[in-house]
Amino acid sequence: MAEEFLSDIKTLRARARLHIENGAVTEGYRGDKETVVRLLNEALATEIVCVLRYKRHYFMAQGIHSQAVAAEFLEHANEEQVHADQIAARIVQLGGAPNFNPEGLLTRSHAEYVEGETLVDMIKEDLVAERIAIDSYSEMARYFGDKDPTTRRMVEGILAMEEQHADDLASLLATLDPTKKG
Repeated sequence: MAEEFLSDIKTLRARARLHIENGAVTEGYRGDKETVVRLLNEALATEIVCVLRYKRHYFMAQGIHSQAVAAEFLEHANEEQVHADQIAARIVQLGGAPNFNPEGLLTRSHAEYVEGETLVDMIKEDLVAERIAIDSYSEMARYFGDKDPTTRRMVEGILAMEEQHADDLASLLATLDPTKKG
């Protein structure tokens, strides 16, 4: 016997009228909102720390290759800011409050804020942070699974961008530090 795909229309309409103050979070939401908001606030802190680190690296980049590398740092900073905005919007959509409080930002963040002395050091620190983000977002996507497909898809989109950032940085590192060539 085939499983029913949708509830009947009358049931859908009736459920939609219940708890309308919950906005996008309907009776069908199967995620643990408290845990999801906590994880997203950790991701938000991580993105903010990454924006700050990339911005510092953008302004501090020096040397013969600094112009091209600084441009990459700025591009990544701007993309990380977009991720932070997406995450904050999703937290609000789930009825939570995005935590932008600078107090405790580093303890909430999965990534560290390491300044780096040289251009190569900066690239390495950004690559480490991207690798942390990749593992973190991969775990989150698995956790959200089919309990919260909207958040999972958002996280998977961010994950794809973090993988691209890591690839960009690994290429820069191989160019500037020949000992790191594969």
